[in-house]
Amino acid sequence: MVSGFKPTWMVTNIYDLTPGQLKANGVRAVLTDLDNTLIAWNNPDGTPELRHWLTLLEMADIQVIVVSNNSRARVDRAVAPFELPYIQRALKPLPWGLNRALHRWHLRRDEVVMVGDQLLTDVWAAHHSGVRSVLVKPILKSDAWITKGNRLLEKVVMWRLRHDYPELTWQEDLDERQKH
Repeated sequence: MVSGFKPTWMVTNIYDLTPGQLKANGVRAVLTDLDNTLIAWNNPDGTPELRHWLTLLEMADIQVIVVSNNSRARVDRAVAPFELPYIQRALKPLPWGLNRALHRWHLRRDEVVMVGDQLLTDVWAAHHSGVRSVLVKPILKSDAWITKGNRLLEKVVMWRLRHDYPELTWQEDLDERQKH
């Protein structure tokens, strides 16, 4: 059962995913969680680093689509300055939101990667929708109250993953030789 939580890659930060690495792995679209992955959960305005990363991906013709469990109002407020498409109320860990994004934007599962900071929602949803996943470290050490319980369970799951898959380590990029 723990294998359903095993990410394809573990990369320290979403901004470490370069267009070259993504293209080398056949990625045409990045599905991304919002809070503590793309932006800090308590700062919906993003950062200059985020704007730079989004510009690089746009120039490389790699689409970024937010897939969030948040409400339409919350996601719209956060992504409006970046003009990013999104799926709100994605119901992760269910694969529904990811499958909806694949269908809406006519994407194949093998050309998509889901990036998120939670094993129990983002990675599980990716695994069950048949897309590769990138687990990133949360932008902030703190979380919204609704996420705190998941973080406790996640520690147990991560311990088990590392026990069963000792090669599972944090990376700086998507180097295929380190693919898990």
